[in-house]
Amino acid sequence: MLEKLPPIRDPRVLVSEGTVDDAGVYLMPDGSALVFTVDFFTPVVDDPRDYGRISAANALSDVYAMGGKPLIALNVLCFPDGDLPPEVMTEILLGGEDTMAEAGVSIVGGHSVSDRELKYGLAVVGTVDPKRVVTNAGARPGQTIALTKPIGAGVLTTALKLEKLSGERLANVTAVMRRLNRVASEAMCEAGASAATDVTGFGFAGHAVSMARASGVTFEVDLERVPVLEGVTELMADGVWPGGLVSNQGYYGQFVSCAPEAADASRVLYDPQTSGGLLVAIDECRVDAFRAAMSSRGSEDLWIVGRTTPQGGSPLVIR
Repeated sequence: MLEKLPPIRDPRVLVSEGTVDDAGVYLMPDGSALVFTVDFFTPVVDDPRDYGRISAANALSDVYAMGGKPLIALNVLCFPDGDLPPEVMTEILLGGEDTMAEAGVSIVGGHSVSDRELKYGLAVVGTVDPKRVVTNAGARPGQTIALTKPIGAGVLTTALKLEKLSGERLANVTAVMRRLNRVASEAMCEAGASAATDVTGFGFAGHAVSMARASGVTFEVDLERVPVLEGVTELMADGVWPGGLVSNQGYYGQFVSCAPEAADASRVLYDPQTSGGLLVAIDECRVDAFRAAMSSRGSEDLWIVGRTTPQGGSPLVIR
């Protein structure tokens, strides 16, 4: 569908939709650059304040994935008047404020409409050094692939809707989705990462495919190294499957090469994430610096999941 839209010809637009990147980047007259994005979705948890917090963290991730610093934001809210009490709206907006305050971002306004289905998110504007923009097209052969959050949130939130999720596992996945990607962004930039994207609705596999295709390389991923949230494997074996997982595999599966014995286990890679981690390509010699930069900021959430190779038959190869 996007192919039918006219191309952007403004030379000041440094990054647009051409490589399916996370956010747009615009060069300002003084040589600085703006990075901007918008994201919103329906609730993934029942608690309205946590829903607001998660939505805000998710919206910020697109700026963090580009190596940017978010500055201001606008609320985007679709609210079913008459079906939900106004206190729910207040709690959602307060949740967004909680996360934005943690990120040092000011919410300066927004827009709301009456809708049959609840949706909330934010448009975020930040700054980025135009010479150090981290796109999803910068991966090179011979690099290490790293991930900064475990996957499986889609399965767990689906289990919540089916009343099959324990309170402990709900608390765990909520904490992961609420966690900002700020530390991971700062650390990857300090360590000199050449490419990154945040793992969200298209799942690990979908975003890896997009990143590999944009960069002209192949991603080789070691399935057993990909971190998965507790309980996900058991729930999938019990038939808990998000609809997005099925559609992701239906489309992105054509770009993935997988050993037959790993086919069943690899399906979790298609699980749609909400406020997932950063998928990062970085030179092997810089991995220790990346890990040290994460640790110095109080985080050990860094998993080495594979490597990049020269472009081959499939953008993503699962070992």
